[in-house]
Amino acid sequence: MGVLIHGDGSFAGQGVVYETLHLSGLPNYTTGGTIHIVVNNQVAFTTDPEAGRSSQYCTDVAKALNAPIFHVNGDDVEAVVHVCELASEWRQTFHSDVVVDVVCYRRHGHNEGDEPSFTQPKMYQVIRRHPSALEIYEKKLVESGIFSKEDIDKINNKVNTIMEEEFSHSKDYIPIKRDWLSAYWAGFKSPEQISRIRNTGVKPEILKRVGEAITTIPENFKPHKGIKRVFEQRAQMIQTGEGIDWAVAEALAFATLVVEGNHVRLSGQDVERGTFSHRHAVIHDQETGERYCPLDHLTMNQKEEMFTVSNSSLSEFAVLGFELGYSMENPNSLVLWEAQFGDFANGAQVIFDQFISSGESKWLRQTGLVVLLPHGYDGQGPEHSSARLERFLQMSDDNPYCIPEMEPTLRKQIQECNWQVVNVTTPANYFHVLRRQLHRDFRKPLIVMSPKNLLRHKDCKSNLSEFDDVAGHPGFDKQGTRFKRLIKDQNFLEDVEEGISRLLLCSGKVYYELDDERKKMERNDVAICRVEQLCPFPYDLVQRELNRYPNAEIVWCQEEPMNMGAYHYIAPRLYTAMRSLGRGTFEDIKYVGRAPSAATATGFFSLHEKEASDLLDKALQTDPIKFPF
Repeated sequence: MGVLIHGDGSFAGQGVVYETLHLSGLPNYTTGGTIHIVVNNQVAFTTDPEAGRSSQYCTDVAKALNAPIFHVNGDDVEAVVHVCELASEWRQTFHSDVVVDVVCYRRHGHNEGDEPSFTQPKMYQVIRRHPSALEIYEKKLVESGIFSKEDIDKINNKVNTIMEEEFSHSKDYIPIKRDWLSAYWAGFKSPEQISRIRNTGVKPEILKRVGEAITTIPENFKPHKGIKRVFEQRAQMIQTGEGIDWAVAEALAFATLVVEGNHVRLSGQDVERGTFSHRHAVIHDQETGERYCPLDHLTMNQKEEMFTVSNSSLSEFAVLGFELGYSMENPNSLVLWEAQFGDFANGAQVIFDQFISSGESKWLRQTGLVVLLPHGYDGQGPEHSSARLERFLQMSDDNPYCIPEMEPTLRKQIQECNWQVVNVTTPANYFHVLRRQLHRDFRKPLIVMSPKNLLRHKDCKSNLSEFDDVAGHPGFDKQGTRFKRLIKDQNFLEDVEEGISRLLLCSGKVYYELDDERKKMERNDVAICRVEQLCPFPYDLVQRELNRYPNAEIVWCQEEPMNMGAYHYIAPRLYTAMRSLGRGTFEDIKYVGRAPSAATATGFFSLHEKEASDLLDKALQTDPIKFPF
């Protein structure tokens, strides 16, 4: 049974309260009812009720749900107990929310330094003369003959002794760095323990089997003709093993995790179809309206709850908080929340700032939550271009001036960082980064700058062989297939390339634009490397590329403005990697991208096109690039 404690001011004033209440009856979000207890001290910090809400009661917001609301006098102890029992019986019987408004007062200030009579002098004149709830109840018990004064004193002494002893013990208490709240977390490792790097490839026969399942529509089902065509194309991808696109790669990641016995849960606005009509995890019969989810039919007698995909309400704050809680309760689920556009995450910034980025540091609580934020400059204006990559990198806690242990058998870089931030450019790499979340014995949040343009890009394709567990594929580690933190230039696979005059480091879809322009200009002296994992920074792989191109000019290229994107995160770490190799100074790191800007992007498509063209011209110009740009 879920119990939430609220203050009167926050219950009436904080939007997340209404958003959370609004989830209570929605499919895949209900908790079977929550008991909301409002400790109503009739003053929110220094704000009187008439300035803190428009309604008579602070709990009136719950009327939107027709939830029962009980108002009870906090001085009447037995009445409070009776109402709480009634609330729990309601919840257990009807499986819906219920609110208990305990009307009471705050005897002291909001905190140790607060003097409440500064702002509520008359109220606190009354409160100082008013006996406490304990004194009122003690008097009632004595006058009724149930207890004597001596009995009351004995109970008070016993309780005070216990509390004093525990307070004394707390001074020497040392917390143990482990997750202590749920048995499901037994066996997971802390940042102090080494976790072996694991491969995430899947046997080819399993890929083929689940690939057939996720591309099959029942014969008696009548999908939209456009959807039928999409599924036929997907089936062809699986049959030939070529041209696997983003949506199929994602479905393969989900499907293989499910057949391995893991639960996968994806939620957010429009996630069933996908904001960009790319996912189609649930399809609809055009005559009956019946729904069909291919991922529910991967094996015979598959449990329906193994895969959950659910369109959410138009909420970011509450829904992301819900998914965070879900991931913390069940570490063996791959839990994903997708924003409709990356900038919609702005509405949930409190969850990122106070919980996801710092929860392990503050409370020793791990989470493997995956956040998918569509990001990319396609001329859609300032509100739908940027997922604010820079914010997530700025909140990353890895030291930019110290290279951690990078030996694979000793590396704890991800474990010691507060989260991971990636900007992936191939369907296969997306497949592996999702599977990596569950195929290790610790959990860490994953922020994905997911694509828009690349969902259907002609070159953003992978072969099915890049998903399997057979070692030796180009660009993959010899030990087997796994997520590639950096993708080296596929045009230059030799160990040393002295003829390369410029090394372009980038991340995300700008790679494809750079590569196309390089082909047009026939610039065979320019290498382009993709930093797929931005945080924590892949020092070892970046240094490998620096050594491969000893004479190259080093350039970081991005499509975001200079004061945004990854530049200010990458530059000091790239300098640290160069410095340890005895190569160059900070001024040897060149920048190519948009100029600093207050807005994330222009609202004029023609100007967007010019900026994009200028960016490519600058990145591939024959003259050296000046510092910083």
